[in-house]
Amino acid sequence: MKGRVLVVAGSDSGGGAGIQADIKTITALNGFAMTAVTALTAQNSLGVAGVLKTPPAFVADQIRVTLEDLGADAVKTGMMADAPIIEAAAEALDAHAGGVPWVVDPVMFSSAKDRLLDEEAAEAMKARLVSKAALVTPNMAEAEALTGRPVVTVADMEAAGRALLDLGAAAALVTGGHLGGDTVTDVLVAAGGAERFESPRIDTPHTHGTGCTLASAVATGLAQGMALRDCVIRARDYVIEAIRSAPGYGSGHGPLNHAHTVKE
Repeated sequence: MKGRVLVVAGSDSGGGAGIQADIKTITALNGFAMTAVTALTAQNSLGVAGVLKTPPAFVADQIRVTLEDLGADAVKTGMMADAPIIEAAAEALDAHAGGVPWVVDPVMFSSAKDRLLDEEAAEAMKARLVSKAALVTPNMAEAEALTGRPVVTVADMEAAGRALLDLGAAAALVTGGHLGGDTVTDVLVAAGGAERFESPRIDTPHTHGTGCTLASAVATGLAQGMALRDCVIRARDYVIEAIRSAPGYGSGHGPLNHAHTVKE
């Protein structure tokens, strides 16, 4: 086991996304997962039925006590629920995890298109998390919401990635799963330029938690000392196989097979 990753995110009662997906992913890639829970959600493959937010001070307490004792080699943030939680988490991370890379998955919508972050919270995320991220990993809708510019083509994805760098992020991975066609294209933008990663689209509804999984896989690689590009390549390979071998649970957007690296 190598690489300690602190995940600051919400819980998914259906097990496909959120901290459940994060813990599974980090463990499957031989890292050590720790969590600070920002919210409980009542959800399944069909959508989100309810959200119970964690008091901001308690989110900060989870971060503080975990890092004071166990430390971390990377941080991954996911669903942050609201602006006060973002502010409290950011302050705690600044104080206790300022020297490790942050991977910010700006969870703003669920797989079923439920809005998970209001506009005030989105502004707080840009100012307090995106601005300090080693990598921010929005999908196309999230990239559009964060940058205020339309994102409907691969060229738009690259432009949005550059706009995210202008906000302070060191790098951006804009994911193109929502773009139509037989090929899925993700765009990595960093100071040295942009690179496109392509893979054949898998025809399946079982893609719940894909963004959480990808971001946690990258964070695990960073925690293990891998270069960012290598982290992205390994993370994409992991997610592709997890989608391809998904167990088929649920009536809607079902979960991935996070355990495909585990051999019987």
